[in-house]
Parts: sequence; structure tokens; C-alpha cells
Amino acid sequence: MKAIPAPEGDPDFGVPWHFGDPHKEQIALLAGTAAVDLSHWGVITVTGPDRLTWLHSLTTAHMESLLPGISITALVLSPHGHVEFEMHVVDDGYSTWLITPPHTAENLVKYLDSMRFMLRVEVSDRSDEFGVVWEPIREIDPSYPTWLTTLEFAGLGSTESGSDRGGSADKYVVARPAPFVGREVIVPRAEVQTRIEQFPERAGTWALHAIRAAAAVPQLGWETDHKTLPHEIGWIGTGVHLSKGCYRGQETVARVHNLGAPPRRLVLLHLDGSQHGLPVHGAPVQNAEGKAIGFIATPARHYELGPIATAVIKRSTPVDEVLHVIDGDTVITASQEVVLAGKN
Repeated sequence: MKAIPAPEGDPDFGVPWHFGDPHKEQIALLAGTAAVDLSHWGVITVTGPDRLTWLHSLTTAHMESLLPGISITALVLSPHGHVEFEMHVVDDGYSTWLITPPHTAENLVKYLDSMRFMLRVEVSDRSDEFGVVWEPIREIDPSYPTWLTTLEFAGLGSTESGSDRGGSADKYVVARPAPFVGREVIVPRAEVQTRIEQFPERAGTWALHAIRAAAAVPQLGWETDHKTLPHEIGWIGTGVHLSKGCYRGQETVARVHNLGAPPRRLVLLHLDGSQHGLPVHGAPVQNAEGKAIGFIATPARHYELGPIATAVIKRSTPVDEVLHVIDGDTVITASQEVVLAGKN
């Protein structure tokens, strides 16, 4: 079965995009019979006795008492509260392992190194040594560092994330469209293909993005832009702890949570299937009056739902309003499936 590579310039360039039938590959992933090569993702280790308290002070996650094997999501925000980095985090008792989306590890290491000061920590980019494999199993592999998909996105409960004057993270989410169950396993690069071949079927990143989009699970670089607030795309609770101490961007997080409302919200769009193609990432979304209200995040052709896309749109947009996606000279009609609340 021949792998079709992602197009040059695509975020997933360098790993298999699909193997000829993305619909069949989605079914295989959901059935647990295929894995996905994510060896283009970054792998970083943080070692030293101060590593957890140090990461706790820099990120949105509660890490100072993180137990070995427990998976969390952490973000690094700008001083104004905009998302800069996404990290999938697991500690093994000696090292904290950070899995990062494509093309972000180098800049994250530079940022972390700039914040070390006199603390007993060491940051290393291990991407040349280790690769990541996504598997449709939500169990810890006892032999390798394993990050499990967040409880909320897997449909298995809620991450303990505290609360503030504005309440808990529950107020943001109206519905989870579908579960997203799986794990990211960090293995030596020489073992990536052997690991994938233990599964009877093959699947690429195209299929993985389709089931991720159907579950409205955000990923840095797809559901985010330069002004994304974590409240807008479902990362309060899943990646932001509301009761922890100060970190960069926390004032904005608290102000929006306690006093205001995020200007945008994540939505799942069901696209008019009469069009032949899918809109590209970043394609403008307009309301019924023709005004720009947002952008396409992850477009996908789902094996069951047909053409869909996550989008980030203005919070004030009525949830029952029919929207229009502008893809070059093509206008695609879209209906909304609500994911996050339109107002606090």
C-alpha cells in the first residue's frame, strides 16, 4: 500500500497524508486498526529538579505536582493572553516530555532557554532522536512516554481545572460533537515504522484531521491565529487551569473569564456537499449579509458527515444563521453545529 505524501508547504509535509482512501482510513482509526505517523511533530525534554515548578510558572497548566504518567495539555501565552505554543505533556519521574505541533519545537526551546535563569533545569530538543505515533488507544504504554487525549475531548469526563469568580470551564462548552480517543506515543525514530506496522491497516494525517475536526478538537496552527484566546476554542479547562498562580498572559485569561466574554467561538460547519472541493485553511467565513465573521480552521471530508470544517467566528453570530465560506471564486453555504457557547 503506497503512502501519498502531504503536499509541499502543508503542515504535515514529510509524513504520509493518505494511502489512497481517506474515508476507509478514518473508519480504520475509529475501529482501532491503524496508527498515524506524527514523526514531524516535535519532542522536547525538560530535566532537572526544578523542572515541574519552573514549567508551572511559565504555562497555563497546573504542573508543580504533576505525577509520573499523568497527561496534560499546556499552553504558553503572549503577554496579552494570545496562544503562542501548545504542548502535550507527560512526566516520567525524571524528565518532562513535551510533544509539540509541527515546526514549533525550535522556537519553543529558544523561549524556554531564555527563561531558565539560575534554575536547575535543562531543555533539549529531542526531535532528531524520537518520533511520535498516534494510536487509537487511550492507555499508557508502560515502555514509552505516552500522552493520552484530554478527558473532555475523549468524552470521558473533565480535567480538574479549578474555577474563578467567573465560574468553571463548564460554561464554555455547549456540546462535544464526537469523541476523540487516542494517545501519542514517543518512540525512538528507528522504531516508528515498526510500531505503525503492528497495526493491520494504514492511515495518514488526512484521516486523523477528519476525525479531529468532527470532534472539534483544536490544534495550534489550524484553529489558532495570532490573536487566539484559549477561551475561544475550548482550551479553558482542557489546557488552562483557572485557579493556579501567575503566568504570562494570566491577567487576560482572568479578565475575559471573570468580567467579559471571548470575541470569537469555535464552531463545526456542515458544508454544502454540491461543491467539488473543500475550502482551504484560512478561507473567509461570511454571515448572511456578506460581512466577514471568521475563518476556516480545519476543512475535512468526513466518511459519514460529508464535507465539514471547524471555523472560528464572531461570538455574536446567531447560532442558527446560515453562513457562507469564500474559497476563491466559489461560495460554499454552511450550517453551524454549536460547540462553544455564544455568550457567557
